[in-house]
Amino acid sequence: MRLRILLADDHQMFLESLRLMLDREEDIKVVGMASNGLEVFKLAKELAPDIVCMDIGMPGMNGIEATRRLRTTCPQIKIIALSALSERRYVVEIMDAGASGYVTKAEACGELLRAIRAIQRGRRFVCADAAATLTDAQMDAGNGLETSSFPRLGPRERQVLQLIAEGHTSTQIAESLHIASGTVDVHRRNLMRKLNLHGVAELTRYAIRVGVAVG
Repeated sequence: MRLRILLADDHQMFLESLRLMLDREEDIKVVGMASNGLEVFKLAKELAPDIVCMDIGMPGMNGIEATRRLRTTCPQIKIIALSALSERRYVVEIMDAGASGYVTKAEACGELLRAIRAIQRGRRFVCADAAATLTDAQMDAGNGLETSSFPRLGPRERQVLQLIAEGHTSTQIAESLHIASGTVDVHRRNLMRKLNLHGVAELTRYAIRVGVAVG
């Protein structure tokens, strides 16, 4: 079955370039294109895409608000944010709203397909440009990954946190770190206890906020 994609951006030439790129993939079908947030919301309900690739700064209803609404009404649809900007606040805000990926327009030709494939596998994705901005913002604020970004966390706990944020299962994390699945579960419980968080979703949101590169 082909992966159904809905594209949304208020720049027609950009939309067409993305459509042409994705149409080259045999297992992907672009089922529609929208030029504003209200149209995205309408077409998403009509066309039932698997993934919406959506500009943040659209007229009518911006991509962040459209993401919030879609995640409430159509939770099965995954969302990849597209933006000309890579500032930390935009990345954090739309990922908190429910997006599964973030790709800057400057990197879209090289990274959008990677983002789609990652999300198809149940993972999350932040392009290299945005991920670097997240890390730089933390360092500029004097909150490097080795200090207050990870309060009281050991090196292995930090690794587990990053892999959780990237959407890996306990089995996948265990294989990646060459440890037992039970050990991963222990680290997960310790992370939630130390950070006073509950569940994978809260751990993921925390990891995004502190600048963990997701991809």
